[in-house]
Amino acid sequence: MANGLDTATPYVQLSRAQWSDLRKNTPLTLTESELEELRGVDDPIDLTEVTDIYLPLTRLLNLHFTGVRQRSAALNTFLGGERRTAPYVLGIAGSVAVGKSTTARLLHTLLARWPEHPRVDLITTDSFLFPNEVLTARNIMHRKGFPESYDRRALVRFVAGVKAGLPEVTAPIYSHLEYDIVPGATQTIRRPDILIVEGLNVLQPAPPTALAINDYFDFSIYVDAKVEHIRDWYVDRFHKLRQTAFEDPKSYFRYLAELSDEQATEFAEGIWRDINERNLLENIAPTRGRADLVLHKSADHSVSRVRLRRI
Repeated sequence: MANGLDTATPYVQLSRAQWSDLRKNTPLTLTESELEELRGVDDPIDLTEVTDIYLPLTRLLNLHFTGVRQRSAALNTFLGGERRTAPYVLGIAGSVAVGKSTTARLLHTLLARWPEHPRVDLITTDSFLFPNEVLTARNIMHRKGFPESYDRRALVRFVAGVKAGLPEVTAPIYSHLEYDIVPGATQTIRRPDILIVEGLNVLQPAPPTALAINDYFDFSIYVDAKVEHIRDWYVDRFHKLRQTAFEDPKSYFRYLAELSDEQATEFAEGIWRDINERNLLENIAPTRGRADLVLHKSADHSVSRVRLRRI
């Protein structure tokens, strides 16, 4: 194996140092205060991580975006007419608490500052969870986040509509505070240059004869880490939320703020073991091999190595 190239896999594996070198002259366009706003709960990401990991990634995505646009223009020429260029769709997958939402927000900000694609939108698949009323009626409230808890058809229709260049495509809005879809509220997407789709199951294959949302992706990223590290991050985040969001009177989880630290740890570990870890092992992790790029995190949340699909 040379430079991380292994003929036994479709990926080239790069150390953090090798990956960081691929930044070249990509400028840092993010300030510390802006990063603070993008950082997730209990996510210690800093500007060094942005420089070493996310600037090379935005350079790669910019090159890939340009290549996709050129192929689209060539196809339009072949077909003999002017056609609207389809939006570039980027999928980001990974476990609960692994930091994929921070990755999505960072890329949303960084990519929007490239001159080639100023309009970048972000949607999370939480917006396509069935309302709690439906989950309760189907007796799957305890499986929220599992593939069957999403309105897959609506999600696919949404992404297909954006990819087709429809003038406006709308999605529901999910409230993490209320732990439910907000009745009547919508998010409207209007012909972006890039759409980022972030969620647990975005790399799930479709049922036979159906389309999956990843069939519309131009590039996909999986944020990875050891299960025991993600568990620790989940429990730590749970404690942070007890001291912040859970104390809001409108919070669905208001009652958890009253638990003792010991009770809270026991509760969080039980939720992780019975729901999130099970979903990760059964549904999410098996899709990792479908990603174009895998960011592998160490115990301190920093990315230690990167796997990039080469074929």
